[in-house]
Amino acid sequence: MQAKKTAADKHVVVGADFAGFPLKEAVKAHLEERGWTVTDMTPVLEDCPMYHRVGFLVGAQIAEGEFDRALAFCGTGMGIHIAASKVPHVHAAVAESLPSARRAAAANGANLLAMGAFFTAPPLAMAMADAFLESSLGSGYEDWDGFYEYHLIGFEDCENFDYEAYKANGFEVPNARYWDLGPAPKGLAF
Repeated sequence: MQAKKTAADKHVVVGADFAGFPLKEAVKAHLEERGWTVTDMTPVLEDCPMYHRVGFLVGAQIAEGEFDRALAFCGTGMGIHIAASKVPHVHAAVAESLPSARRAAAANGANLLAMGAFFTAPPLAMAMADAFLESSLGSGYEDWDGFYEYHLIGFEDCENFDYEAYKANGFEVPNARYWDLGPAPKGLAF
């Protein structure tokens, strides 16, 4: 069995529909210039599937254990994000700013970042890809007491969510765990 291609080893999978294709190409070139190995699931514009099918396709690379991080592009980032979120083990986020891209990984453990070419200029998308790919759960918030533990509970609750058990428990998370999140450090720019 082949080892998972990880962001730590500068491997990422990408995909786009027709609307996100130009932004994907710009981000892909940027990452390759920075030494990343980019596996492109949609290398030919004329062959790009509909946005939701690209979301499924890119998400499957995470679900099947081929990659630990992915970037997906459509017009708004929303549709491809919704589709990718249907794939098991995908924690997808949409970002339109650098801080939200960083926090998607650092606070939410997102493993797929979706971006919208209608609203995101290539230089911003490049910076967002860098921030997302270079962050991991808890990174950058080591000085915030309980940040990692608090957000790990949220990640694990989402990863292991069982709707039927939730419903049977009166729409409460069964065996819910808690962690006290300390106050935000002074001067923290999220």
